[in-house]
Amino acid sequence: MSEDARRPSVLIVDDVPANIRVLVDFLREGHDLHVATSGAGALELAARLAPDIILLDVVMPDMDGYEACRRLKADEALAGIPVIFVTACFAPEDEAFGLSLGAVDYIVKPASRAVVRARVKNHLELRRARESLARQNAVLTEAAKLREDVDHIMRHDLKAPLTGIIGLPPLILEEGGLSDQQTLFLKLIEENGFKMLSMINLSLDLFKMERGAYVLCAEPVDAAAVARRLFVELATLAGYRRNAFVLTVDGRRDDGATPVVICVEKLLFYTMLANCLKNALEASPGDAAVSVDLRQGNPALVVIANHGVVPRDIRSRFFGKFATSGKKGGTGLGAYSTRLMAETHGGFVRMETSDETGMTVITVALPQPETRETTP
Repeated sequence: MSEDARRPSVLIVDDVPANIRVLVDFLREGHDLHVATSGAGALELAARLAPDIILLDVVMPDMDGYEACRRLKADEALAGIPVIFVTACFAPEDEAFGLSLGAVDYIVKPASRAVVRARVKNHLELRRARESLARQNAVLTEAAKLREDVDHIMRHDLKAPLTGIIGLPPLILEEGGLSDQQTLFLKLIEENGFKMLSMINLSLDLFKMERGAYVLCAEPVDAAAVARRLFVELATLAGYRRNAFVLTVDGRRDDGATPVVICVEKLLFYTMLANCLKNALEASPGDAAVSVDLRQGNPALVVIANHGVVPRDIRSRFFGKFATSGKKGGTGLGAYSTRLMAETHGGFVRMETSDETGMTVITVALPQPETRETTP
C-alpha cells in the first residue's frame, strides 16, 4: 500500500478512560487508533509504532504530558512526530509552555468533534508536505552531487587522455613519409586537441570564478589586435550570413595597425570578446554589420553593437546561468561567463536593447590598475 493510500495512525494518550473514549469516537473514521494511559506508555508505543500524530494529555500521574513531549522531541527518531496537547489546562502560559516544548497545537477540553478532526487533518497534511519536501530536497541534493562528479570528470579526468592525444601527432609527423593530406589531418587533430584542452581549462577557471577563488593575472594586452584576430577567425560564419565587422577606437575607424593597450588577462579578454561577437552574429539579420568600439580610459570600455533585439523573455536574465531563448544548441553560458570574467577583472558588463532602434549594445567595462570602479 502506498504511503498516501494508508490510513494515518494516531496515538491517543490520556489517563482518563472517558476522555480516551471521546477522542476515539471523534477519530474512529479514517484513522488507525492506538491508546496509552501514561507518559511512559506513550513513549514505549511511540518508539514501537512510530505513529503519524500524537494527541497528548497534560495532567497525568508519574510523568505528565509536558515531560513526555520533552522526551519525544529529544529522541531523534521520534522528534518529527507532531504532538497536539489535549488538556483542561487553559491558561495562556500553559499553552505557551506546551508549544515551547515542540508541540504543534494546543486543544482545550472539552473540544468538539469538528475541531479535533480539523486540527488532526491539518497537521497530518503539514507533516506529509514536510516529508515530501524533504524527499525532493534529497533527490535534488543527490542530483547536485552527481553533477559535481560529472563536472569533476570533465574538468580533471579528461585532461590526462587529452594530453596524450595532443602529444601523438608531433611524434607521427617526425617519422615522415606522410602525404600532404595526412599531414594536414594530423595538424588538425593537434589543433583541435589544444582547443579542447583550452576549453577544459577555461571550465576550471569559471568554476573558480563562481567561488571567488580565481587569481587574476592581468598584463598589457593589445585589445585591437585581439579584435582583429577574432574578425579573421569568425570570417567564415560572418561571410555565410553576409555580416561585416567594423572596428573603431574611441569612435574613429581602426587603421589596422595602431595598438590599443589595456591591462587585462589575455585569455579571459579574448574569450569575453569572442562570446560577445558570436552572440552578436547569431542575433544579427543578414547583410548587417557588427561593430566593436574600443574606448580607452579608466575603466576601458569595449562596446559591441549589432542589429536585432534581445527577446523580451530573456532580457531580465540575459547574463544569468543557462539563460537562452529560441537558439538551437545554445548552452546559455556565453553571456554568463562574460559577466563572470568582467567581474573577476573588477568590472562589469551591461546589455541595452531597443525595440525602437532595433539595436542591441553590450558594454564591457574593465578597470585599469590605477583604480577599480563598479557598476553605476
